[in-house]
Amino acid sequence: MAQHRGAGTPVPGIEHWTHKGEIRLFLWQKRLAEQSRARGTILFVHGSSMASQPTFDLHVPGRDDASVMDWFARRDFDCWCVDMEGYGRSDKHRPINSDIANGADDLEAASTFILERNGGKPLLVYGISSGALRAAVLAARRPERVKRLALDAFVWTGAGSPTLEDRRKRLPEFRAMNRRPVDRAFVQSIFTRDHPGCADDATVEAFAEAILALDDSMPTGTYVDMCAHLPVVQPEALTMPVMIMRGQWDGIASFEDLMEFFRRLPNPDKQFSVMPGISHASFQQKNYRLVYDLLYGYFSRADPVYTG
Repeated sequence: MAQHRGAGTPVPGIEHWTHKGEIRLFLWQKRLAEQSRARGTILFVHGSSMASQPTFDLHVPGRDDASVMDWFARRDFDCWCVDMEGYGRSDKHRPINSDIANGADDLEAASTFILERNGGKPLLVYGISSGALRAAVLAARRPERVKRLALDAFVWTGAGSPTLEDRRKRLPEFRAMNRRPVDRAFVQSIFTRDHPGCADDATVEAFAEAILALDDSMPTGTYVDMCAHLPVVQPEALTMPVMIMRGQWDGIASFEDLMEFFRRLPNPDKQFSVMPGISHASFQQKNYRLVYDLLYGYFSRADPVYTG
C-alpha cells in the first residue's frame, strides 16, 4: 500500500450545495491532496435508512478510522457524498417517496457538480444496499461518468433474499405512505437481523446517534422498489469495471442472484468479493478494515494495457 498520512491526521470537511430543478441537495467533500494531485475522486452513495454523513463520515470515540472518507482522503483520494432528496440535510418537502430512480436523478445532479470541480475526470463510485442500486442506475445512464463501480450489499432480482422476503410482509404499509419512522431500535436491528455480533456496541451507538441527529423518518421508495420492482438495472448496461461486494451473512441478496448478475457483466475487468464475518452495513462492522482494503485495492488498480 502507498505511503499515507497517519490515522490521527485531521481531514477538513467542505459543505457544498447543488440543485436538481428546485430541489436543494447537500454534498460533503473531504480531501487532503490538492485537487490536481488527487489519486481519484470517489462518490459514496448511501442506502435506504440513513443519510450520507452517518454512513461515510462516522466518528466513533477511540476509533480514528471510523470515517471511510477520512481513511481514503489520507491516501490522497478526493472524497464526496450526497444526501438523496428526502434524507439528511437535502430537501424533504415534496410529497414523494424518493424511489431509486429519483435517487439516480440526485446522483446525476451531484456528479455534474463534482465533475465541474475535478476537471471532468470520471468518478470512482461506491454504493451500498439501495445506494448500490442508485449507483448502478446512474452508471447505466451515464457510463462516461463512472471509471469504476463498486456495489456493496447489492441485489439484482431479489430471488432468495430473506431480508426482502420479510420486508414484503409490510409492502402495503410502505406503499401507503411516503415516509416511515426510524428510531434507535430500528438502527440496532440492522446489525442483528442477519448475524448478531458483527458490529461492536460503541460503533452501533455512534451510528444511531448520527442517523437520528438528522432524521426521525426515512422515505419508503427504495423499500417499495426492492420489494416489488426488481430488477431496476441489468448487468449488460454496466460497461465499466464493476466489483460486487457481498458480506458473508448479508441477507439482502442470495449468492445465486449476485453470481448470475456477475456472470453477465460485459467488462472482463470485474471482481466478486465475499467479505468474511460481515453482514449488512459493512463500514460499521468489526471487520471494516477488510472492506477498506478491498475497496482501496479496487480503486487503486491499474487499467489493463492489453485487452486483446
